[in-house]
Amino acid sequence: MFHAKASAQGPAPLRRTLLTAASLGAGAAWLGQPVLALAQGDARPLRLILPVGAGSGVDVATRAFAQALSRNLGAPVVVENLPGAGGVTGTQALVRAPKDGSVLGVLSNNHVVNPAVYKSLPYDSLADITPLMVIGAVPLVLVAHPSFAPRNLAELVALAKARPGQLNYASSGNGTIIQLAFEALKMATGIFVTHIPYRSMGQALTDVISNQVPMVFAAASIVQQHLRSGSLKALGVSTAQRSPTLPDVPTLAEQGATGYDLGGWIAVAGPAGLGVADTQRLHAALLRTLQTGEARDALVAQGYQLRLSSPQESAQFFRTEVQRMAQIVKAGNVKAD
Repeated sequence: MFHAKASAQGPAPLRRTLLTAASLGAGAAWLGQPVLALAQGDARPLRLILPVGAGSGVDVATRAFAQALSRNLGAPVVVENLPGAGGVTGTQALVRAPKDGSVLGVLSNNHVVNPAVYKSLPYDSLADITPLMVIGAVPLVLVAHPSFAPRNLAELVALAKARPGQLNYASSGNGTIIQLAFEALKMATGIFVTHIPYRSMGQALTDVISNQVPMVFAAASIVQQHLRSGSLKALGVSTAQRSPTLPDVPTLAEQGATGYDLGGWIAVAGPAGLGVADTQRLHAALLRTLQTGEARDALVAQGYQLRLSSPQESAQFFRTEVQRMAQIVKAGNVKAD
């Protein structure tokens, strides 16, 4: 059962959704006795902070598994959107939260990009969180207006080198993973194209569809319908493996951008200092949740390829991504809005 309300408290709009736990009797039959014991031991609500706006890809993905997580915990899960400053507002609330397992955050690419694009942050992106799980990754697709001459990466590179700086690409804003995906492609191919930042992914995609700007990277789940209708065409997928939802679209790495592998992802973390017992308990609940058909299928439908990493693997992932994004930001001279 869902209860939603919206308010505008604090520096950014806030939206909460309360996901109540299922009947413990039914839950025990479905999930097993350990979950019932957990629910009896700790029925406190879990607050899930999203440093992004309602309706975003991360928001949709989180709500796809939050209800199942509530059943696994035997407690309500409150999903709270705290957007602002490229994710800084919500992340600051996470790192300042109680360290008792009652508050977690759902983080995405901007968490590892922000240290490189902002001169200073009110927290340390690595030291001030306790990573629990990298849930999954979603491929980006380089799409273009159908009238754009290149049909693949080789033809795009040839045209860009023949007309250096004259081709444009759109993004959802300065310092976003959409911009960095193209900056990484520039590094991999040696081309020079011009960045046109927009205020949102929707605005950028609209202008590509209307042929105001020729191309943009976008999540596979967002562009599938446009590819089917012919209002866009795909030039390549950003991840090392092809997208399960677009199996006929070759990766950019396959097409000659050797080693190119960059996509969107979501992860769950707590504040620094989260105890070992809470870390293990919450990771186990997430793992059970995301191994159920309901939650897994909902995320796959959003285009995610599940990872379900351990806390140790997640911590290493964050460290690696902070370093990798810093290299792309420096090479592309990327600045935040």
